[in-house]
Amino acid sequence: MHSVLTRVLFDIMFPRACAGCRGRPGGEFLYLCWDCLAQIKFIKFPYCLLCGNPASGILPRQYLCADCRKRRPFFDCARSAALYDGLMKEMMLDFKYRRAVWLGPDLGQLMCACLRAHFQVPEIDIIVPVPLHKSRARERTYNQSFLLAGEIARRLGKRPVEGLRRLTATKSQTHLTSAERAANVRGKFAINRLCAVQNRRVLLIDDVMTTGATVNECARVLKEAGAQEVLVLTAARG
Repeated sequence: MHSVLTRVLFDIMFPRACAGCRGRPGGEFLYLCWDCLAQIKFIKFPYCLLCGNPASGILPRQYLCADCRKRRPFFDCARSAALYDGLMKEMMLDFKYRRAVWLGPDLGQLMCACLRAHFQVPEIDIIVPVPLHKSRARERTYNQSFLLAGEIARRLGKRPVEGLRRLTATKSQTHLTSAERAANVRGKFAINRLCAVQNRRVLLIDDVMTTGATVNECARVLKEAGAQEVLVLTAARG
């Protein structure tokens, strides 16, 4: 009751606006109206059974993309809520680079819907965000993946666990090829000593998945530490 009253008072003093059109947000979202929500391109079948990469045409339910057939990923399954395009792309850029951390709850809600649609929620033991290197964290002042993991964990009655650490800073993946991305992150992550993942089902959280190189390397480290299963969930797929 106290939190509801606080939100009402804040809305009176600082009216919220939709992240897309600056209009009035919808009832279930803090910064999205229903019209702008309808513009988000949610990922639907067909997509790769393993990595979740969307495809076009008529494909079998057991479809595997060429990359997953060529080299099976270390994670067991990856899913993303929406395509990294249009309004979703702008929201992710604002959230990641422009300190629009207030978008976290809405992004978390979209991710939670994706999570419940694709994964067995009660079987998830631990929620782990993809880490930032400490130098990048100081520069940005927050880890966007940790904030998203917090939103997911809160909705599941859990707490996010910083189970991984980034050993060295890596250059931006933006303009790298798939092979260059994989090489750029290889050997750059390690398990945190205080994080017990052995025989546990891990939900790995990141903001955007493009080629999957980063989450795949994180999954490799988690599997080597004894994780039974690694599921990947991201807000967007590039």
